[in-house]
Amino acid sequence: MRRVVVRDGVPALEDFEPGVLGDNEVRILTEYSAISPGTELMHLRNKAALVLPGYSGVGIVEAVGGAVEHLRPGQRAAVYGVPTHSEIIVAPKHLSVPVPDSVDPREAAFAGLGTIAIHALRQADVHFGESLLVVGLGILGQLVAQVGYAASSIVLATDKLETRSRVANQCMPSAYVASSDEMLAEQLKKHTEGGQGVDCVLLCAGGCNDTLLDESIGWLRDRGRIVIVGVPNPIFNRNALFSKEVDIRISRAGGPGRYDEIYEKAGVDYPLGYVRWTEGRNLAAYIRLLQEKRIKVNPMITSEWSLSEIGEAYRRCSEAPGDELGMLLKIG
Repeated sequence: MRRVVVRDGVPALEDFEPGVLGDNEVRILTEYSAISPGTELMHLRNKAALVLPGYSGVGIVEAVGGAVEHLRPGQRAAVYGVPTHSEIIVAPKHLSVPVPDSVDPREAAFAGLGTIAIHALRQADVHFGESLLVVGLGILGQLVAQVGYAASSIVLATDKLETRSRVANQCMPSAYVASSDEMLAEQLKKHTEGGQGVDCVLLCAGGCNDTLLDESIGWLRDRGRIVIVGVPNPIFNRNALFSKEVDIRISRAGGPGRYDEIYEKAGVDYPLGYVRWTEGRNLAAYIRLLQEKRIKVNPMITSEWSLSEIGEAYRRCSEAPGDELGMLLKIG
């Protein structure tokens, strides 16, 4: 079996054997794996010593461990949080969910990114009738905006790349999408309560913009919330923050359970009454949104690549970000 590996910032293919399947694990023959440009290009830029990239994929279950009850061989499953740029995925049972036949596997392949988007909205704590502004409309920002839109929030979104703004408009006809500062200022004035600003800003942009947090404070109403989803520099003007008593929150990955070995590896779930939305339940919620056609992923898919083309795919999303959005590795 083959998989992608990044050594010292250079992607390559290697042969591997998946090993013995554990009681709490699922072995899946990969169909598609989604590329997460922000995370994966960061590995290349930082010259990571050893990384197995990918964390979002879909495939056909080949075998299940003895403690796995919700999946069976031959069934399609989506996975999150384990290396997916591989011909075989071995996933913990809580990080793999069934995919109905009515769901397009290409859309299901973005389940990891969808899980992160859903958790970001939960961190935002946006209530019915409130407004949110999504800053940065890469694939993750697009999904954050669409999940908020599906939940009937008043959605504003902005990205300087017009191609991304057009896709957002196509997927969310009643949202307010801006591709310039002037357009955004006008929309904030027209579509927020008294023109006083949105209830929450979700920062899904990367890069090194030292002014982004200060700008976000300006887009908020008094005592609004900022959720950091991407990787902006956490630099802000203390007086601006104080003047509105802004609440800044971090959204970490896909939700409760992430990086908890007892949950992820040992298979011990959190009680529903204490932790309503674990990363596994958020993963299942993303598939439900697809099944009910409440979000649209296909319009965002711009290219498919083979495993052996991973280097070219990375070059493409680095050099032509305006031309690429949803990128898939077609494996099975």
